[in-house]
Amino acid sequence: MTELKRTPLFEVYKEYGGKTVDFGGWELPVQFSSIKEEHEAVRTKAGLFDVSHMGEIEVKGPDSLDYLQKMMTNDVSKLKNGGAQYTAMCYETGGTVDDLLIYKLEDEHYLLVVNASNIEKDFDWLQDHLEGNVKIENLSEGMAQLALQGPLAEGVLQKLAKGHELSSIGFFKFSEEVDLNGKKALVSRTGYTGEDGFEIYCDSKDAVSLWNEVLEAGKEEGVIPCGLGARDTLRFEANLALYGQELSSEISPLEAGIGFAVKLNKEADFIGKEALKQQKENGLPRKLVGIEMIDRGIPRHGYPVFKGDTQIGEVTTGTQSPTLKKNIGLALIDAIETELGNEVEVEIRGKRLKAAVSATPFYKRDKK
Repeated sequence: MTELKRTPLFEVYKEYGGKTVDFGGWELPVQFSSIKEEHEAVRTKAGLFDVSHMGEIEVKGPDSLDYLQKMMTNDVSKLKNGGAQYTAMCYETGGTVDDLLIYKLEDEHYLLVVNASNIEKDFDWLQDHLEGNVKIENLSEGMAQLALQGPLAEGVLQKLAKGHELSSIGFFKFSEEVDLNGKKALVSRTGYTGEDGFEIYCDSKDAVSLWNEVLEAGKEEGVIPCGLGARDTLRFEANLALYGQELSSEISPLEAGIGFAVKLNKEADFIGKEALKQQKENGLPRKLVGIEMIDRGIPRHGYPVFKGDTQIGEVTTGTQSPTLKKNIGLALIDAIETELGNEVEVEIRGKRLKAAVSATPFYKRDKK
């Protein structure tokens, strides 16, 4: 049996009551207190996540922009120094290699943040298509990542940030050299929860002390450690795609509803552009939609969706929403069945139960 990988924070989980599971080959905490409590903390106060399993790949060199334009669906030329961009990499077929973030550190120097289960695959894919004067390096081993998410995140992190006004970091922007209690970190205003918050990239050796210091700084505000369970329910309510569920080698970014990160009109040819153009011109055969259960039952990943006797697709993610207290899901179904309010059936444990196509995202934060 292959040994599970661990982040630099593994030994700390026990102290906070973390229950670990196998997540894509990593031994990670699914919860510390309870998924509902952690979910609620992020929606109303703030929660701290260990996301050090994510991968970081550095791209640098005079031809790095041209190279990234070829590899990515989004228009990387629009990125300014200190900016982040959500994008995808595709196969020639239009299927998704991965969805990721690009940080532009400076001209000719970028940092890619990729999904944990795809680190080796992504690095190999990038390496196989390397051209021009470009160097890529997998920095994942030496880096840790914490995510402080929720409406109180800025105030809490500001207590540790020496001489840096965090309010100056706009959405999808970052500062590279933030001093957090004497430790240097890249701090970006990004996240995977639908809330305001920060993702903190630091040296692996600083991860444990930063984790403890953030929790200490946020004690009065009710900041608690959070696991994968809450991360999943939070991202799902906000309709943020998860690779392996909403996106895969068989599911294109257009089908998954992240067409905003696909720039078919950019001059540069990118891998998969032709296939995605065809999809758009011919009309997508299937689309990702929200569904809300009418009958009692929870739609789960992989459950088939029917219209009459015909299977029209399947659920990609589903749960009882902690915020809305409703049984909801995301489903990839035939495009002709995606009209809001359309009644469908989800097969749950051998029974077909009624559901209706509903609008997404299920949750949108109040931007006061």
